[in-house]
Amino acid sequence: MDEAAYPECPGFQQAVISAPKTVAGDFMMITGAQCRAARALVEWTRDKLAGNSGVDALVVEEFERRISLPDREICDTLQTALESAGAVFIAENGGGIGVRLKLNRSDVKRIGVLENEGGIVGIDAVP
Repeated sequence: MDEAAYPECPGFQQAVISAPKTVAGDFMMITGAQCRAARALVEWTRDKLAGNSGVDALVVEEFERRISLPDREICDTLQTALESAGAVFIAENGGGIGVRLKLNRSDVKRIGVLENEGGIVGIDAVP
C-alpha cells in the first residue's frame, strides 16, 4: 500500500508492528493495542481521543487496527492525552507491555484505610 491508496492520509506508511522499546529512561512508544485498551479504560471513543489529542480519528483507527503506524510524535500525543485521562502505560518489564487505570482519589483513600499500613498511598491518584 502507498499514499496513492490513501490520498486523504498524507505520509501513510504500512504498519510494521513491534513491541515498544524503552529509550533513554522511561520513554516507550505505545502500540495500537495499548491505545485501544487505554481508550476502553478511560471510556473514550476514537472521536473523543481525536478531539482531546488533536490527532485525526482516522489516524487513531488505522493505528489501533494495525493498518498504519503513525510517527513517534503522534504516538506521544496520543499517549499524553490518554495519560491525562488516567491511563498508565506499562513498558516491557518481563511480564509484557500493558496499560492500567490510575485510581481516583476516593479509591486511593479507601484503599489506604483498608490497608492501614501507612506510607504513601496517594501516588496513583488522578486529580
